[in-house]
Amino acid sequence: MKLLRFAFMPLAFAVYLMAGQAMAGEKASFSQVAFEAAERAGGPILVDVAASWCPTCRAQAPILDQLVSEPKFKDFEVFVVDFDSQKDALRLFGVRQQSTLIVFNGATEVGRSVGDTGKASIEALLAKGL
Repeated sequence: MKLLRFAFMPLAFAVYLMAGQAMAGEKASFSQVAFEAAERAGGPILVDVAASWCPTCRAQAPILDQLVSEPKFKDFEVFVVDFDSQKDALRLFGVRQQSTLIVFNGATEVGRSVGDTGKASIEALLAKGL
């Protein structure tokens, strides 16, 4: 049994190291370190400022999930900022309202929307990051 436990340690360590880092096409909780690494990598980034109580955010979520799973947008790194608990991130991005979506190409902000729940317009916003 000890051997089996040690066999899973490298996997557990890898998961620990990746915590807070967005994998392309997957959502991750915002962290300054992971976001700066994504900026340096130079690829497309989506910052999704959401609140658990927000109906607009709940409407955006399945649209964003679907879009970032499409081949066109698969390289996006998606960071979710919790509107209620990550006030430093809100100040960093100049956000005043939940349901804000911010798109970057590397370190350059290329688009932003607030309260948008239209699939076509969100897709057009993401396309700016490519």
